[in-house]
Amino acid sequence: MTTPPSQPGAQRTDGSSVQIGALVPLTRPGWAEAGQHLLAGLELGVREVNDAGGIVGRPLELVVRDTAADPRRAAAAVDELARLGVAAVVGEYHSVVARAAAARADALGLPFLCSSAVLDALTEQPTQWVARLSPPQSRGWQVYADFLLAAGHSRIAVAAQPSVYWAAGTRILRDYLAPRGGTVTELDMSAFDATASCDATVVCDELVDNRATALLLLVGHPEPAVSIVKSVRRDQRLAEIMIGAPAGQPEFAEWATLLGDDSAAIPFLRYLPERLTPLGVRVETALREQLAAAPSFVAFEGYDTVAVLADVLRTDGVDRASTAESWPRAAVEGTRGQIQFSRMPGISVWQWAGTPIQVVDRDPAEPDRFRILHVG
Repeated sequence: MTTPPSQPGAQRTDGSSVQIGALVPLTRPGWAEAGQHLLAGLELGVREVNDAGGIVGRPLELVVRDTAADPRRAAAAVDELARLGVAAVVGEYHSVVARAAAARADALGLPFLCSSAVLDALTEQPTQWVARLSPPQSRGWQVYADFLLAAGHSRIAVAAQPSVYWAAGTRILRDYLAPRGGTVTELDMSAFDATASCDATVVCDELVDNRATALLLLVGHPEPAVSIVKSVRRDQRLAEIMIGAPAGQPEFAEWATLLGDDSAAIPFLRYLPERLTPLGVRVETALREQLAAAPSFVAFEGYDTVAVLADVLRTDGVDRASTAESWPRAAVEGTRGQIQFSRMPGISVWQWAGTPIQVVDRDPAEPDRFRILHVG
């Protein structure tokens, strides 16, 4: 039996742990590296909460479920976590998956603090149960469109696979660029075969025919994104075209490993400030040690998620309804700034309106180093 919204849920008084469910993509076809960074941030946050005394003396415990980028799997995980009595659910990187999780959390009356997913319509109707740290896609992708225009790109091509997320991104770009003299041409990648040289040639021919100056990758990682980049980079007719990846594929080390020098100069969105807070500087050091690599913005999102939820649970208790009522009152110093939630026009969940947004790329002279190209 599921817990209806009118019931409080997780109210242990026996000194046992306060459990929170964590949704992360840890296996393919999910972006497993993003999931690992998200989980690292969540785990570090939990360790630090427990080192500081937990939630009013009770340890915080993560109950992790791998979504593998599968919306149905995520929805089933939310059902299971609700039955287990978790105080709240956190996490998820993939927008379409987070949308399925948010719908179930809303139906069950289970607080969900979404760490990383950006799809504007995270729920169909306004809800009190869901809050989000990452910016809405419309805000981030409009910042990216501003970057394109400032860089002199008005003839944009998007290589897109079928997906609610990619379709929303294409629509945001087209609606924003059209009044400013820009055009967006969509290249259908639904049947793209990474092993077929003819498919790659067709993509390159279409870019030439459309006189595109920028190609945006609205496709999965690693494939077909990696194959498209290799094909375009090899085509001398497209030597001047800019390749972009607003969804953030180049953020992770696997991108550089798979593409080598071709991984550089591909601008993407990253949700970090120009300077981390003092907390962020300390957390960066700890995450670097934990991951044995530079932490991505997704790892900071994970840490901030726990920092916010722990503060809410300490202040208002572990009652589910109280947690949902606390979103608009939360005010927490995170790694990337002061986190507070509000209602934004067109956004159905409680939203951190101040999420920092950058457009960055990997430096061609040093692909492991990121260059900040534009700040939103």
